Amino acid sequence: MKNIFIINGHQKYPFSEGKLNAALTEKAENYFKSNGYNVKKTTMEDNYDVNEEIEKFKWADVVFFQTPLNWMGVSWSFKKYIDEVFSMGMMGEMSNGDGRSPEAPKKNYGLGGKLKGKYMMSVTANAPKEAFNNPEEVFFNGISEDDLLKPMHLNFKWFGFEPLPTFMAYDVMKNPEVENDFNRFENHLKANF
Repeated sequence: MKNIFIINGHQKYPFSEGKLNAALTEKAENYFKSNGYNVKKTTMEDNYDVNEEIEKFKWADVVFFQTPLNWMGVSWSFKKYIDEVFSMGMMGEMSNGDGRSPEAPKKNYGLGGKLKGKYMMSVTANAPKEAFNNPEEVFFNGISEDDLLKPMHLNFKWFGFEPLPTFMAYDVMKNPEVENDFNRFENHLKANF
């Protein structure tokens, strides 16, 4: 696992400039580089070429992506990136279509991935940690962080990537604990790389 593709999926808003996501992305990049990894990076603020992005996914042993939780998903610019890059990638570069064949047209949907590697999600959320995994919290009704992020997990599974444990910084707008988040993040990276 020496080639790391880092994606910063933050979309800037007047009330959310993306400083925490940028800092976590920078910490990840510094960690990987100081440990001898090759790093390529894309941010949603960059202009990008779809074919070059596909090549980054094919090159990567690990895709690390940093994203805020925006309305229970990723930012619109990151979703646009996914729609453009993943849709083009499923035309043969990253997967063999949707995985089904003429011989078995009803089987193996989503299993045409051609890539090997892992991915790690790092997420900033306004929700407190206590909102998850607790059936008494009515909004999420007991679901976990990874349950909420299931669409992203399925996106990466589609191309053949396997998950590494998700990192989440909680309550980042109302009750931020940035230094604690940085320490937990560093320990999370050390535990998985």
